[in-house]
Amino acid sequence: MLIDARTLPAGTTIESDVCIIGAGPAGITLAREFIGQDFRVCLLESGGAEPDQATQSLCEGENSGDLYQDLCKSRHRQFGGTANEWHITITPEEIGGRCGPLEAIDFEKRDGIPYTGWPFDRAYLDPFYQRAQQFSKMGPFAYQAEDWEEAQSPRLPFLEGKVATAIYQFTLRGVFTQEYREELRQADNITTYLNANVLDIETNEVAKTVTRLQAACLDGDRFWVTAKLFILATGGIENARLMLLADQNQNVGLGNQNDLVGRFFMDHPGLSYMFFPKQRQIFNSTALYDLRRVKGSAIKGKLVLTEEVKRREHLLNSGALIHPRPKGFRSQAVSSLKTLLSSARQAKVPPQPFKHLGNVVSGADELALSAYRRFRKIQPILPNDIEGGWSHLPNKEKQFASFQISQMIEQAPNPDSRVMLSDERDRLGRRKVKLHWTWHELDVYSVKRTYEILDAELRRSGIGRLESDWQFEGKDLTDTSAHHHIGTTRMHNDPKQGVVDENCQVHGISNLFVAGSSVFPTGGYVNPTLTIIALALRLADHVKQQMAARVASIN
Repeated sequence: MLIDARTLPAGTTIESDVCIIGAGPAGITLAREFIGQDFRVCLLESGGAEPDQATQSLCEGENSGDLYQDLCKSRHRQFGGTANEWHITITPEEIGGRCGPLEAIDFEKRDGIPYTGWPFDRAYLDPFYQRAQQFSKMGPFAYQAEDWEEAQSPRLPFLEGKVATAIYQFTLRGVFTQEYREELRQADNITTYLNANVLDIETNEVAKTVTRLQAACLDGDRFWVTAKLFILATGGIENARLMLLADQNQNVGLGNQNDLVGRFFMDHPGLSYMFFPKQRQIFNSTALYDLRRVKGSAIKGKLVLTEEVKRREHLLNSGALIHPRPKGFRSQAVSSLKTLLSSARQAKVPPQPFKHLGNVVSGADELALSAYRRFRKIQPILPNDIEGGWSHLPNKEKQFASFQISQMIEQAPNPDSRVMLSDERDRLGRRKVKLHWTWHELDVYSVKRTYEILDAELRRSGIGRLESDWQFEGKDLTDTSAHHHIGTTRMHNDPKQGVVDENCQVHGISNLFVAGSSVFPTGGYVNPTLTIIALALRLADHVKQQMAARVASIN
């Protein structure tokens, strides 16, 4: 059943057995796993079935530290959560998002990288990953290059065993935003309340048990929800915010007795640079790295460092996508000309002026082609991972001259990057979020060293070379972030090192659990969706056992 909370009389108390806050992929997974169980489930979603600007304004907040994205644009309040923001075109009729499991190394306690290590290893989570694969309605749980490469689309032939090819798969947006919404609407024991915003998590006097939630609609009407178990599933920023706001009986916020709630915020920053192949024929044999359907599954290859290299050099993880580009795209000549013109407008001499002048002279043909295209308004073909489909084009060796690399980067767990509360209030009177996000020296070192290794291996294998304008000094290093909010309620069995235990239960609180990427101790570089779903399936199994035990104890 779906109910618009705005239709509830003010002061209503909703009674349930399990209450899930947030109807994104984590909350939807949990609720769907509870369909048909002998307990009642209440699913609260801040947004509605359609986007709403007023509701979205509740995501507003402030940033400090290094450059970061607008907080209001990096989250989404609507049934389906951030799945509504997935925007990759798989086919003209299919929109979805990238998926994949974290690597084995992502779960390990790694030398030289503090605060790493999960309570369990990748092998333990594999059965839940396989269930998550089916839940996401993707192909087989297969993410190695050999599972997908064909004679006409082999992996790139690196020689030294330092660089490998791995695979992304793609799930469909409509599975979460429409299909599962309809299933939950028809479920007898699941009631979803839309336009329902949690204001406070109320506890007993010693803050050991959650007693009820206080919620409200944007018009101000308030209502309450009581339940036996409560699960936060509102994302990496909002999970921490709701726990910090709940300070009535614990003045530092729920689960925050060790000042850990909100800390260790991580994202997946993005970096781009150029890959110039030695032979243009390479464009005819790199279809494995294009977004396309193979054996009925939407896949795309990526370049990664091998786990042996990452362990030996104490590197954070990363993955690189490649997209072909026409001649002159981000060429040295064009870049140098822009630098010289900008300096001339500012009446100053740029660094290394003779180098820039030499690039302009040697690249005169590229500049002429660029000017011709601009004059004729000819748009170059710029395939990317948002659309794909370049591998079927004819005469690729004539159309393309380079690849642009888009690299997604893991961040080191850093307690100084954190979600806090600001002094400003949202339209419901709650304190807004303040995010302090900084680059760690390990982040910068890993980006630089990964670039060096990939460049060396491309050259050593006779494949090509890299070229970048980056100085690899942090601060404004990346082009963008992936809006993957990770780590603010991290998992650790020691309450002095984590907010939740291995079962995602908040330390010290008997009936409060957390779902989503906020519980990740480390973030890897892969889109977190599949891991979010795998952990939600695992948590759903645990909750079923808890509810069965409660019934047994009563009987």
